[in-house]
Amino acid sequence: MSERTINLKGNKFALEGEALKPGDPAPDFKLQQKTDAGLSDVSLSKYEGKTLVISVVPSLDTGVCAMQTKKFNERASHLPDSVAILTVSADLPFAQGRFCGAEGIDKIETASDHRDVNFGKAYGVLIKGGSFDRFLARSVFVIGPDKKIKYVEYVSDIPNEPNYDAALQAAV
Repeated sequence: MSERTINLKGNKFALEGEALKPGDPAPDFKLQQKTDAGLSDVSLSKYEGKTLVISVVPSLDTGVCAMQTKKFNERASHLPDSVAILTVSADLPFAQGRFCGAEGIDKIETASDHRDVNFGKAYGVLIKGGSFDRFLARSVFVIGPDKKIKYVEYVSDIPNEPNYDAALQAAV
């Protein structure tokens, strides 16, 4: 099997974990969120009975990642209540909270994979080695209420945005 990679300015970075595809069972995860009460864990079971769009970004403090999060936040208001959107990065939960407050992100949630990057490994988005070690690769997953993957996009070039329309169409 060949090693999976993503690109940044002509440089290739290896990804850890297997690529998921539509029809696969969605791996469970344990991420951390900043809440008004402090930090709390969140897993796939929190979204029981809903379709979940997971928008994965390397870091909210970069332009394309911020834009991706803002665009999903804007489009969330046009989705039915049966669809939730979660942005995942390895940023600390406090940094995610700061970003959401400063940017008015209020229709989607954020969660951090900073502790053990198990989400990154399970979803095949953990960048291995180099200056991006422990970052997550830009990607989008849509998980149906049956906890099966409905849509996957691994963005091959880090600076590129995902296909928002295709992901949201798969979600409704």
